[in-house]
Amino acid sequence: MKRFLFATCVTVLYFTQQASAQISVEDVKTDNDKEVFTNDVKSQQMEAAEYFSLARYRAERAAIRRERNTLEFAASLQGSLTAFSDSWQSSGDNAIAAIANINFKHVFAKGDFSITTTAVAKFGYNRMKAEFVDEAGEKYTEGVWFKNVDEISVSTSPQWKMTKNWSYGTIIKFRTQFARGYTARADKRNGVDPISNFMAPGYLDISGGFTYTLPSKKFPLKVNLAPIALSAVYVEDDTVSKRYGVAEGKTSKYEGGLSLQLDFDRTWGKSGWLRYRSTAFSFYGWISDISSKKNFQPTDAQSKYRHVLPTIRWENTIDIKASKYFSTQIYFQLYYNDAERSRLQMQTMLSVGLTYTFKNK
Repeated sequence: MKRFLFATCVTVLYFTQQASAQISVEDVKTDNDKEVFTNDVKSQQMEAAEYFSLARYRAERAAIRRERNTLEFAASLQGSLTAFSDSWQSSGDNAIAAIANINFKHVFAKGDFSITTTAVAKFGYNRMKAEFVDEAGEKYTEGVWFKNVDEISVSTSPQWKMTKNWSYGTIIKFRTQFARGYTARADKRNGVDPISNFMAPGYLDISGGFTYTLPSKKFPLKVNLAPIALSAVYVEDDTVSKRYGVAEGKTSKYEGGLSLQLDFDRTWGKSGWLRYRSTAFSFYGWISDISSKKNFQPTDAQSKYRHVLPTIRWENTIDIKASKYFSTQIYFQLYYNDAERSRLQMQTMLSVGLTYTFKNK
């Protein structure tokens, strides 16, 4: 064993000396200039990745729409029924009455721009007995349906804010009725011409001016003063009596002037059990019948009031909620238009019945 180890060591030393003898070192010349390395890779701080969520996007868009849009819809139905038997000893008359109301209001606001759109539809019918004469000259009574409330009204008002309480814009209003109206209950059966019908008359009011909003939540009043205003009347039914200031042979009349409008709308109580709405509109015209070379010729009764007293329409509505679906409504209207009638016209209505109101805010 010792001999084997000795022989191995001698062999290793021999080959090491042979390898070292074959290696030679040469002089290597190097350049003294230093190589400058540049880094062309741009570094960027990476933030946490955000992923698109369709549900989140829809929720955000819905929140924006709700913030910009205010919607209110109300519908009500009131009615009454009174019936007596033939043997009833006291005097009495069978009667049926029904009134339907629809109110719509939408407000869109974005920045300094806003547009308010309202629509109102009212229609009421009642049935009572009227007296007629047959071919033999004998009188008889029969129940006749007769409308007592009939109105369609649409209004839109785009506005742009000037300051916190002042804005400028226009107000466009249109109103007419659904069905024919008569002076007396028996006129339709007797062949008498109606006094009103759809678009007979129809009223269109356009005004441009400034609106001041009172900065008080307890007294939310808006005042609109329009130095430029247009009032138009349409009578599209030839059978309707020409009592709306439209010249003979014409179906429309246009007047220029100025207008003033006051709007008030306030609700009391957390549940809104009491609400009062009021709108007063006045038009004073000094340019008569723009569409015709021949101006409207008023009657003797109207001549002294022409362009002296303005047209006035004042509406008041009080809503009292007994519960979510039952309410009482008191409506009062005052109307004066000397081109139609030189007397003041008034309407009062008290109704109780079902109601439904939807608000998105």
